[in-house]
Amino acid sequence: MPVVIPETVLVLAGPFGERLGAGRVAGAIARGLTAGGRQECDVCALEEDLGVRTDDASKLLDAANFSERMRAARAVVIVCTRLDDRTLAGSVAFEAATRARQSGVPAYAVTAHNALDSFEARIVDLQLVLEADTARGLSAAAKELATLV
Repeated sequence: MPVVIPETVLVLAGPFGERLGAGRVAGAIARGLTAGGRQECDVCALEEDLGVRTDDASKLLDAANFSERMRAARAVVIVCTRLDDRTLAGSVAFEAATRARQSGVPAYAVTAHNALDSFEARIVDLQLVLEADTARGLSAAAKELATLV
């Protein structure tokens, strides 16, 4: 029996400040992935900042049925305003990347501010971290990711 690789890319997005809400951020990423050749996107927009520590990270992902959606995807794209070593542990982004790593699903990130060094990104098992801070930039980053996922 041949192995079937899913085509869906799961986009987990949070807001980029007040000017770009989670829905617009997720939409920009989905448009870029589609423009790059990925036809199927599962968009999960959360109104919380994914890069900030929270005691509710696991609960937020569980409420969005993240684990099941992630296991049905070929890759996860985590989109948040900031990735850094001070806030990563305990954040929704960290929890999502950890679940992806444990399930064997590759995780990528798009962020406005990447303060992780390559070792820190590797610890969380992020395949690639791209930077973008506008809707147009997010779409361009996602179009680039589409060739990799």
